[in-house]
Amino acid sequence: MREARSILIINPNSTESMTNGLKPLVDALHFKDTAHKYFTAPSGPKSINDEDDAVESVKHCLPALESVLAHHDGYLVACYSKHPLVPILKGQSVIQQGQKPVTGIFEASVSTSLQIIHPDEQFGIVSTGKVWEKILSEAVVDFLGTGSEASKRFAGVETTGLTATDLHDAPAEEVRKRMKDAVKRLLKKGRVGAICLGCAGMAGMNEMVREACVEELGEVEGSRVRIVDGVQAGVAWLEGAVRSEF
Repeated sequence: MREARSILIINPNSTESMTNGLKPLVDALHFKDTAHKYFTAPSGPKSINDEDDAVESVKHCLPALESVLAHHDGYLVACYSKHPLVPILKGQSVIQQGQKPVTGIFEASVSTSLQIIHPDEQFGIVSTGKVWEKILSEAVVDFLGTGSEASKRFAGVETTGLTATDLHDAPAEEVRKRMKDAVKRLLKKGRVGAICLGCAGMAGMNEMVREACVEELGEVEGSRVRIVDGVQAGVAWLEGAVRSEF
C-alpha cells in the first residue's frame, strides 16, 4: 500500500545530480505528511538549454512516466521553461479522471512572485544562457496575458551565459560572479520586489543572489527583495492543491 499522498517531482533532463540537488529544497519545506518522489529522464538531453531540448526531453520522459502516473497525486515538472510536458501531462486521461494537479516550476514561481510583491513592484527572472531572455520573456507574457496589468509587473530576464550543468561544473567563483552580475543588471530595470531563480540547477544559490541585492541596493532594500525558488514554490502549491477538492 502506497502513502496516502504523494507528489512526483520530474526532472526532464537526464542528469541525476540535478535531481538530487532538488531534494534538500523540498525537505526544507517540512511537508512530512506527503511523500515526495523523484523522476529523472532515463535518457535524452543532459541539460535543457533551449526549446528544442525541451521538446526532445518529452520523447524520453513520457514513455517512462506513463506507467507511474496512477501512483501519485500531484506532479511538478522541474524545468524552468514553458515546458511542453506540463500541458501533455494535464491531458493524460489518468490525470484528468483523477483531477490530479500538474504545474511547472516556471508557472509556480511567476504566480508566487505576483502574490508576494507589492502592487507597485515588479518581479524578474535570472536564468542561464542568453537564449532564455527571449524565450522566458515571451513565456511570461503568454502565461499572464498580453497587455494585462500583471504582465506590466514583469521587469524582464537577465542571464549568466552558463548552462545548467555549468552552474555546478564551472569554477565556483566564476559562477558566483556571473550570477551576481545578472542579478544587479535585473535590479536596475525597475523596482524589483522578487527575483525568480530561472533554472532548476540554481537550487541553493539564494545566498549569492542575496549578496548581489545587498551590494546593489544596500542592506535594507537588498534584504527586502524576495528570492523565489520555483521548485519550492511548485511543491508548496501542489501541497495545497492535493489537499483541496476542486
